[in-house]
Amino acid sequence: MRKAFSSQHGFAFDNTYARELEGFYVPVEAAQVAKPRLLQWNRTLADELGLDSEALGSEQGAAIFAGNQLPEGASPLAQAYAGHQFGGFVPQLGDGRALLLGEMLDGQNRRRDLQLKGSGRTPFSRGGDGKAPLGAVLREHLIGEAMHALGIPTTRALASVATGESVFRETPVPGAVLTRVAASHIRVGTFQFFAARGERDKVQRLADYSIVRHHPQAADAENRYLALLAAVADVQASLVAGWMHVGFVHGVMNTDNMTISGETIDYGPCAFIDAYHPQAVFSSIDRNGRYAYANQPVIAQWNLARLAETLLPLIHEDETRAIELATEVVDGFAAHFGDVWLDGMRAKLGLTTAEEGDLELANDFLAELAAQRVDFTSAWRALAASLLEGEEVLSRRFEDASGCQTWIARWQERLAREPMTERTRVAAMNRVNPLYIPRNHKVEEALAAAVESQDLEPFETLLTVLARPFEEQPGHAGYAVPAPESFGSYKTFCGT
Repeated sequence: MRKAFSSQHGFAFDNTYARELEGFYVPVEAAQVAKPRLLQWNRTLADELGLDSEALGSEQGAAIFAGNQLPEGASPLAQAYAGHQFGGFVPQLGDGRALLLGEMLDGQNRRRDLQLKGSGRTPFSRGGDGKAPLGAVLREHLIGEAMHALGIPTTRALASVATGESVFRETPVPGAVLTRVAASHIRVGTFQFFAARGERDKVQRLADYSIVRHHPQAADAENRYLALLAAVADVQASLVAGWMHVGFVHGVMNTDNMTISGETIDYGPCAFIDAYHPQAVFSSIDRNGRYAYANQPVIAQWNLARLAETLLPLIHEDETRAIELATEVVDGFAAHFGDVWLDGMRAKLGLTTAEEGDLELANDFLAELAAQRVDFTSAWRALAASLLEGEEVLSRRFEDASGCQTWIARWQERLAREPMTERTRVAAMNRVNPLYIPRNHKVEEALAAAVESQDLEPFETLLTVLARPFEEQPGHAGYAVPAPESFGSYKTFCGT
């Protein structure tokens, strides 16, 4: 056992997963790395966690967050889980390149996991090296923090550390370790792991633990396990609607990437839409478009059904009745998602009241964008600007503006039925329609500079811009511009 650092740096672990769920994980230590170097340190998040930002934003922090040193009270372990990957069930996955260091309570008394990702082999590595390339680590750091700034529940990056070693994929590339912070790392696949083995007692222990940790309101329900399923459905509906509102495509919505907490997890082949198209796919391995932009709510419901299957013996002793009860929750997901999505679309359209024709109005605007492949993000900002600067601010983005102009007239007629000044409405719209997103070409430019030239300046500038996505930032207009045609068709990779 390697030497532990003193808790003087603010690490105050209370590791309930390790303490209460023995048999759900394997204790493992991180691999030692050659020359740990702290590349990114999230001081704001460190302060939320009550950590000593000054001391840990140093060589000492690099040693901890690379896995070379263990904070006092940490209990490193690799969690077991299974998962449906692109529809096919894999009974054993687990943390193949990650270690849960432990749990801490932040300044708001929220329990948070601290996990090292890219920290070496575990019993779940399935022949892999357990390491992570620098580009994948920085990508997750960047996108996770951008999603947080956009107000979308997400895991976050506390630190990114270069290891001083190469990892081998198609060619040798620099290695790194990410320290990830999450409400927890419990997934649909965690339940599937034990359900597939017929270990009902462990499924029940996990469900009880999840209720206490994430959905305590379910504890008082007449059927606590059905209430747990409904609670997960609620948070996932809100999460996926949030993705859709900003044009985010997760890219790999396997059941092992769907959390019980309702946070976005794992930023491998994800991307943001430029030219709007509902069937947008960026992942190089999603050849059939299973996880396309418009399919995301359907897949979330499919994943929820897989969670329901694991809970059936707990929901009711009679299997037929259990299926009926669970099916009602799963079938209700689509309507609930639709309500949440429409609420968000009303806000994006500048509407503060609800009318029957709002759904059609929102869908028709998206249809206009799709028909002429108009940039998704900038179109929403132009829509708001058109209220003060004239409709041509928006219509000039269309090669044929006739359909857009007809739609604008309908929208303005709808706005006229709401008492609000134009300036107030524009301000409200700009609070929900981002000016800056992680534009794919800007992300790739920043990662290429960091990996190929050891130049972190483009990455840090982009990270700074994305921290305030709704505010216009002088001197950074280029970050709000769609990719040039020379960028071509964009493909992403899982990054492992």
